[in-house]
Amino acid sequence: MQRMGMVIGLEPDKVADYKTLHAAVWPEILALLSACNITNYSIYLKEPENLLFGYWEYVGHDFDADMAKMAADPKNQEWWAACMPCQKPLATRKESEWWAMMPEVFHLD
Repeated sequence: MQRMGMVIGLEPDKVADYKTLHAAVWPEILALLSACNITNYSIYLKEPENLLFGYWEYVGHDFDADMAKMAADPKNQEWWAACMPCQKPLATRKESEWWAMMPEVFHLD
């Protein structure tokens, strides 16, 4: 199992929309997350800075393949089309990232 943390901004005028989307995540998206070996997924919002922090645990064996499967799914592409206009990627993220990935610096079970 691999714990993963990530951060992204949220457009101030889209906070309510983002909260509404995530109050009722589409069932197909929830099933896809599980099929792509993502568990224990949470997203937190820090206002008024409008920073989203995401955390998940990856329990699969081929992260790149699972992420490619997720990206190729038509329903997920619809979900991203609804969510991405709400998000404001950090200027300091890596070129290939939308959400900026964060290295773990501490963990306690």
